[in-house]
Amino acid sequence: MFVSTGAHILHADLDAFFASVEQRDDPSLRGRPVIVGPGVVMAASYEARAYGIRSAMGGAKARRLCPEAVVVPPRFDAYVQASRDVFAIFHDTTPVVEKLSIDEAFLDVRRLEHLKGTPVQIARRLRREVREQVGLPLSVGIATTKHLAKVLSAAAKPDGMLLVEAGAEREYLRPLPVERLWGVGPATAARLHRADLRTVGEIALLSEDELVAIVGRGAGRRLHALANNRDPRRVQRGTRRRSFGSQSAMGRGPHPPEKLDRIAVSLADRVTRRMRAKGATGRTVVLRLRFDDYTRVTRSRTLPRATAASGEVLAALRALLDAERETIADRGITLLGITITNLTRDDGQLELPLDAPSRAALDAAVDRVRDRFGTTAMQRGVLVRSGDRLAPWLVPGMDGVEPE
Repeated sequence: MFVSTGAHILHADLDAFFASVEQRDDPSLRGRPVIVGPGVVMAASYEARAYGIRSAMGGAKARRLCPEAVVVPPRFDAYVQASRDVFAIFHDTTPVVEKLSIDEAFLDVRRLEHLKGTPVQIARRLRREVREQVGLPLSVGIATTKHLAKVLSAAAKPDGMLLVEAGAEREYLRPLPVERLWGVGPATAARLHRADLRTVGEIALLSEDELVAIVGRGAGRRLHALANNRDPRRVQRGTRRRSFGSQSAMGRGPHPPEKLDRIAVSLADRVTRRMRAKGATGRTVVLRLRFDDYTRVTRSRTLPRATAASGEVLAALRALLDAERETIADRGITLLGITITNLTRDDGQLELPLDAPSRAALDAAVDRVRDRFGTTAMQRGVLVRSGDRLAPWLVPGMDGVEPE
């Protein structure tokens, strides 16, 4: 007989994903501080994190913190394949899997007790299978809500598992720092600290109106609910995506227009390839920029018709980027991103101009070559001339969502 804990939501999160793949594939890296990304840190092994190295940190600073760190270039094909292997295990575990990113997902395991055991037993088996079949460490949080499950998986890292049973949620949350609440970034944390709020329990004692007055209506209502473990969201499967996006993080320093154009070409190719693979088209191209002072802007252009053609998306992105040249020159840039929104399904309808079918055929042919031989098997000339340093920064499947 199974004793239910009431906790049936799992948040499964691969530990230091990119770095773990590198250590898996190169035994000489195991147990050593590893940094993925030569310019900006894309991932750091836990050995590197012990020196204070974190994702999105400049490479020069990371090397100062840990001169003996091994810096390796990103291998996106390897990361994508590892993710696919892990998600195959997720889907074999339960039919209800909600993908959050390339390396994390929610799983709903309710009503599986008589087939696969308790949520704890399922989580243990899941971690063991990912370790044995894919060779990667996985941390899992088990709770009654999505928010708490995500908090628990973070607390369980590296390579651990935590459970909070029904009825014990608020007791667990109460002493945690406010930064542990989902969505609390540096700016929101600073506002909470100025109000002398440092723990989740202190937030939970406030009324919703009091919290709204401190951090604003949207954030206040959300944080008040999460601090009291009110999170009615269900694990969703097969939800319709609203956008496709990628971004490139860059270190501080001069970034000439030709370099930004090469990055724009790479991002446009990457996003439209993913759209075509999903049979999606979009009308609105959004340019996202982050400046040296960490402020951000977005600019958008809506096209006459929905498309997934690389050339059309790239032309719109270039126009948006060109309009921001002076601002970029004055303020510097540390991130360039693209998002395609206003999505529709591709119905195959041909439209003017008459050469559109030939462009679509070209895109399809390039996609087939890359699918068979790898993403770098065929590249635009501007990227080939740029050399290996300008390999694409983002991984297929990542939507470019960043914490605050």
